[in-house]
Amino acid sequence: MAGRELTSLRSPRVKAARRLAKRAFRHRERRFLAEGPQAVREALRVPGGLTELFATAEAEARHADLVRAAEQAGVPVLRVSGEVMAELAQTVTPQGLLAVCGFLDAPLGATLAAAPSLVTVLAHVRDPGNAGTVLRTADAAGSDAVVFTDASVDPYNGKCVRASAGSLFHLPVVTGPRFDTLIPELKRSGLTVLAADGAGTRTLDEAIDDGTLARPTAWVFGNEAWGLPEEILRHVDDVVRVPIHGRAESLNLATAAAVCLYASARAQRG
Repeated sequence: MAGRELTSLRSPRVKAARRLAKRAFRHRERRFLAEGPQAVREALRVPGGLTELFATAEAEARHADLVRAAEQAGVPVLRVSGEVMAELAQTVTPQGLLAVCGFLDAPLGATLAAAPSLVTVLAHVRDPGNAGTVLRTADAAGSDAVVFTDASVDPYNGKCVRASAGSLFHLPVVTGPRFDTLIPELKRSGLTVLAADGAGTRTLDEAIDDGTLARPTAWVFGNEAWGLPEEILRHVDDVVRVPIHGRAESLNLATAAAVCLYASARAQRG
């Protein structure tokens, strides 16, 4: 790695990266931060995904393969002191590698034109940790795309990026559509739009048994505390609840999403 170690928080490169912790700057510059070796590894697999890499001397030695791969890809690699990394990172114990990445937004039209069979929609999901976990779950279940509506958290929020555990770089992520325009687009593309909600009149078991889940499906998941608003529930094809067989009041968002998405994955592969 060439160049001296950056030790000042006043360095223009450091200041520019620190600004990306704020949503307004992320969206203005269309760049975001991703921490840790796993995120760096996944970003390197996306053409143009990694635009700059900050590394401490210790992390450079420990992850020499990643640093070398970044340099070979023409990515500027900047060595920083531990103090600077602590200010750049958004975790209590930084791992010494922090990537600056370009936005990964996928156009809705092109995503639907690819004839997806399973799409995950986050509507009014506000907690970034939950959103990132659902994104990771969608990736694991084989979802073809994840859509963050305009009322949901920013997928490039640092906590969301970390919770996705690299899945943000694996599948198309559509950001910002309004739900009232999104639902007709989903239906026109041949997707059955199902809302996962505890107030659903049909259970997931029924949707499995009658063949509903074998169809191309878009699952809609709502807010962690109050679910999906009535204006959304009125426009989906069906509202489905995960049956509670024990005494638990409900399932959390990420668990409910995992159950629904894997049920669809199994039905579609059956």
